[in-house]
Amino acid sequence: MKDIKFNKVTILGVGLIGASFALAMKKRGLCNHIAGYGRRENNLRKAMDMKIIDSFAVDASKACADSDLVLFAIPVGCFTETVRKINGSFKKGSIVTDVGSVKGKLVRDMEALMPEGVSFVGGHPIAGSDRTGIATAAADLFSGARCILTPTEKTDKAALKKITALWKSLGAAVSAMDPEEHDRIYAAVSHLPHIIASAIVNTVADINNSYLKFAGQGFKDTTRIAASSPELWRDISLMNRENILEFIKLFKKNLDSLSGYLKKSDSEAIEKKFKKAKALREDVR
Repeated sequence: MKDIKFNKVTILGVGLIGASFALAMKKRGLCNHIAGYGRRENNLRKAMDMKIIDSFAVDASKACADSDLVLFAIPVGCFTETVRKINGSFKKGSIVTDVGSVKGKLVRDMEALMPEGVSFVGGHPIAGSDRTGIATAAADLFSGARCILTPTEKTDKAALKKITALWKSLGAAVSAMDPEEHDRIYAAVSHLPHIIASAIVNTVADINNSYLKFAGQGFKDTTRIAASSPELWRDISLMNRENILEFIKLFKKNLDSLSGYLKKSDSEAIEKKFKKAKALREDVR
């Protein structure tokens, strides 16, 4: 682990993922000092009290000064604006990476904004919860989780190798893919489901808000992700909107076919649709 140890690590956004990353690094002895940055000083002080971070600053430039690794764990909509403000404070030879759910153009924009001698490696750990904040952070959050890295033709090979080794040391199963392919995949298996879950909750409320108190475990399981951060999901939805809009059309097509079968009382067709979904879902591990 010596070759992946960092002297100073800065985490921009000390929430569930950022705090869990800090705890995971500390547990495995992969850094000497972790600095945190965030908009709310009281949250950063709490993170200090919980020994998640060792220092903090409400100025991102100060937090990043002399850091060997900078992790972006703020909402993806803030990435490029933040980099423009602080890229003069990045240490030469340092690595900048992230945990954002959107890659695509964002990765290429981040690469273009890196100063000379600083490498960017796009990352997306598939871990987390509908719960937010440092109170639910855990050092083993990434153990057994998948982590997608999204290198481009411009990605520094040494930096990619180091970030790959880092995530593996945190217990993640690492794979690499094209940034645009990442966004199509996660528009389908993450972003669309979140939009649907939110729409389900809002639809029940439109029918009768009081019905929500009668919801059983099936409803809670189906809509759990609708309780996630609205700010975070606003940015994700807008930044991956082309893929999401395409897949919403497909989802509507599936709903329309079921609606047609219900109108015709076509029990065989309805059961066939349910059987297909059941078989496909049983193969998801």
